[in-house]
Amino acid sequence: MPQNRRQFLSAASGFVVASALLPRTSFGQRKKPTRIVLLGTRGGPKVEPASRNNASTLIVINDVPYVVDCGYGTSKQLLRAGVALNRLRYIFVTHNHSDHNLDFGPLLYNAWITGLPIKIDAYGPPGLIDMSRSFFEYAKLDIDIRIKDEGRADPRKLVFTHELEQAGTVLTNDDVKISACLVPHPPILHAYAYRFDAHDRSVVISGDTAYAPALAEFAKGVDVLVHEVMYLPAVEALVRRLPNATRLREHLLASHTLPEDVGKIAAAANVKTLVLSHFVPGDDQTITDEQWSADVRKHFKGQVVVGKDLMEI
Repeated sequence: MPQNRRQFLSAASGFVVASALLPRTSFGQRKKPTRIVLLGTRGGPKVEPASRNNASTLIVINDVPYVVDCGYGTSKQLLRAGVALNRLRYIFVTHNHSDHNLDFGPLLYNAWITGLPIKIDAYGPPGLIDMSRSFFEYAKLDIDIRIKDEGRADPRKLVFTHELEQAGTVLTNDDVKISACLVPHPPILHAYAYRFDAHDRSVVISGDTAYAPALAEFAKGVDVLVHEVMYLPAVEALVRRLPNATRLREHLLASHTLPEDVGKIAAAANVKTLVLSHFVPGDDQTITDEQWSADVRKHFKGQVVVGKDLMEI
């Protein structure tokens, strides 16, 4: 999108889009500004009462919600963000770890049970079709009863699941082009970052990834990069307390990105705003915002946002 079609003004809550520059639809109506809301910013599968929520990001493009990842509690977080579940239209799963997909089936169900017919397209790595099918089989008794007794449409005919075998363009419509990039997150082979190029903003969600120069190329010039981050001193303290410490440490170091390397990616991509999310460890309340971001700033001189649940960028 040409730069003269967009203008961004810094504000305490993030960006304000100059509405006079927004393109019009074919009916002469102005497209609505793109919103980014961090529904859950915690890395890892644990659920803690005083911790961040599990991973999920909401992007609203021309008033249509797109959800990236469905960690536990995504349905509730969408409601807290003011998005009715029956508005859900698109779901994207970065990879098949439970902190990214545990609420996938329940989110489909909760959208359906609102009482209105829905159509949802879900995109993600291989295994997503089986996950959808298995959830509906798990909930079959309840679903069949409600179809008969409450006159509901069959949700199994309203959900369309698409598996991604490789990187490339995922979806293009009148409002956005969405692309996927493979990122390293061993031992998982199909882990994706997603890029959203909308009429007024471009956004990349890194998913879970080790340091990946290819991700910098994929995110080149975007307005907002939402990137995972791992704080090594807290990880070292964590593994000292765990019986599976050695193996866990090996996995975390091979699969996630240290703050300094996040800064390198953001600088190489020349992004306007870097948002830190999917914090590892995600339940250590002693880590300050400055500790999360200090090493990032060694390499990246743009705006750095330390994400919080329900923060709008």
